[in-house]
Amino acid sequence: MWRAAVTEMVATACLVFALTTTLISCFESGQTDPKLLVPVSIFISGFPLLLATIPLTGGHMNPVFTLAVALKGGVSIARAVAYFVAQCLGSLIAFAVVKATMDGATAEKYQLGGCAVNGGGSGVGAGTALALEFSCTFILLFVAMPILEERRRRELGLPTVCATMCAAVAVAYGLVVYVSITVTGRSGYSGVGLHPARCWAAAVLFKGPLWEAHWVFWLGPFLACLVYHAFSLALPREELEKGDEHEEEHSGRQVDKFGSDVLKDFEVSGF
Repeated sequence: MWRAAVTEMVATACLVFALTTTLISCFESGQTDPKLLVPVSIFISGFPLLLATIPLTGGHMNPVFTLAVALKGGVSIARAVAYFVAQCLGSLIAFAVVKATMDGATAEKYQLGGCAVNGGGSGVGAGTALALEFSCTFILLFVAMPILEERRRRELGLPTVCATMCAAVAVAYGLVVYVSITVTGRSGYSGVGLHPARCWAAAVLFKGPLWEAHWVFWLGPFLACLVYHAFSLALPREELEKGDEHEEEHSGRQVDKFGSDVLKDFEVSGF
């Protein structure tokens, strides 16, 4: 478990560093609409890390996925806590490297790539941010969680799962970030966080406005995990469909056997 936790810490540090730097690079690229580059950057950053970590730890790298998997009984409480601490430490390491290497003006402009609700007084209210955080996290879980199930991983194979997972998360993440920024239209709002540990680490190192209404980046995703877990209990299961097919096949064999026995008795009777 501790080896897996260390792996999660290193993987989370790599992911957060890669996402933060590439996302800032997207917005600094000079493109007409740099938000459209977000899904591509997430796919490029996430695919190799998922490919490396799914066989080792499950490839969580985010407290949201750890909580969602723990609620479904995929990991023990002790392992979930170990992963949670590791993800927070990994995010802290990533932002420490970002802060040490990023130009001061750029770091100030993008608030170190952290999660801001009302930066400079030109953001959104806590209620709006909470609603967006909850909704977008739920969408992300609805898209990603079915792919992470162990049975699905065995059926599709690791490379296919990683590619599908990255594509799904990239599209979902890019869409919800784009929507959250575009819908609000407020420069002081950085968009949904979707990663509480990442938002926390940036706030610890950058301080200032990132602590304002910081709680929404925890409460929103965790509420979404709880609601998604309750919702997932009502989702149709493929095992039930396969079970029905097996039962129909078994009944068909019974009918065939009965018909064969009748035909045999008919033949023995002298006809």
